[in-house]
Amino acid sequence: MAKIHSSAIVSSAAKIGEDVEIGPYAIVEGDVEIGAGSKLEAHAVLKDGARIGKSVTVGNFAVVAGLPQDLSFDSSTRTFAKVGDGTTLREGVTINRATKEGGFTLVGESCFVMAAAHVGHDSVVGNNVVIGNASLLGGHVSVGDRAFLGGCSGIHQFCRIGESVMFGGQSTATMDVAPFTIFAERNALFGLNLVGLRRRGFSKDAIAELQRCYRKVFMGTGNMRILASELLERSEALSAESIRFLEFFAGGKRGFATPNRSVK
Repeated sequence: MAKIHSSAIVSSAAKIGEDVEIGPYAIVEGDVEIGAGSKLEAHAVLKDGARIGKSVTVGNFAVVAGLPQDLSFDSSTRTFAKVGDGTTLREGVTINRATKEGGFTLVGESCFVMAAAHVGHDSVVGNNVVIGNASLLGGHVSVGDRAFLGGCSGIHQFCRIGESVMFGGQSTATMDVAPFTIFAERNALFGLNLVGLRRRGFSKDAIAELQRCYRKVFMGTGNMRILASELLERSEALSAESIRFLEFFAGGKRGFATPNRSVK
């Protein structure tokens, strides 16, 4: 049975799972679903289209499924914002719903979204992602599993951030950021995220192969998309990690962040 504070405003049409806690002055609109064991802290707001998984925490003054910040959006369009199981949204987080009929803005499972961060409409955030305080994801951004975005990071609309990328604080991305890399400043790479790869248990051979692929794509001569494609075609024994790294270059339209040449 849900535990709902007497001052909360909860629509009778909302679908609320077992053992959900809804704190003081929280607001839950009608077209909302909340999974079992989730918690809404005081003043949290779930607007129409919010889909909250199991064991999710929605912090004070967080707003899920707010209208997209898109001047052309028709507010009568039925769209959604979904938060996966086990994710924590801290104070003041905002997640806007999608723009296209039936579409979803997605934040995956076991994510930690820190205070005042914003996830724009139609964005897709993977699993086990950490988004630092006051970071901003524009519309249609994608973030791969296990990425870490340092505080006050800014990501331009339609950018892709690869798996296990490590963002330095106050970084700005207006281009795609390849998987397994360290990113900082503005559109600058600083090598592979070796600490993160080791913590994930990647073998020495897999890491060495990723390093070779990194050098050939970013330090080679020619178009990075073509170089990555040729490596995929020529190599039959690539690790799964190297394949994911190289395949990343086949997608997107914004170009790629490149290494800071001052770092050897």
